[in-house]
Amino acid sequence: MTDRDGRLAIGELAARSGLAPSALRYYEEMGLIHSERTTGNQRRYPRTALRRVAFVRAAQRVGLSLEEARAALDRLPVDRAPSATEWNTVARTWQRRIDARIGELERLKERLTGCIGCGCLSLRKCGLYNPDDVAGSQGPGARYLEGDALPEN
Repeated sequence: MTDRDGRLAIGELAARSGLAPSALRYYEEMGLIHSERTTGNQRRYPRTALRRVAFVRAAQRVGLSLEEARAALDRLPVDRAPSATEWNTVARTWQRRIDARIGELERLKERLTGCIGCGCLSLRKCGLYNPDDVAGSQGPGARYLEGDALPEN
């Protein structure tokens, strides 16, 4: 339901954005979107919240975290569409982050083609890539896939 000032109830924002109300409340808690409260303590979102939610979802699709999306949104106006200059500042930041993500994915792709399914995940019994579970001593997770150097053979 849109009120007479054009503000959206959480249900309408959910329907229009494709997100659950719980996700919108979380976005608000994180400072990604903002609402005002009615006298009945119901949330009302400005129409600009639709643009901000779309921005966050696009950021997530390209691999940015919610924190990165919030940092970008903090540089944009809350109450109006950004100007071309304002948007270009944020876009340049995204381009650097996207390029870094592409690099991460390329490194992952290269390592997967050399993987035989053993040492890259720090399994204890791989004489090729992970003798004596050396990778396990470097920390949790897929150490070699995350960029740790393979041991010299």
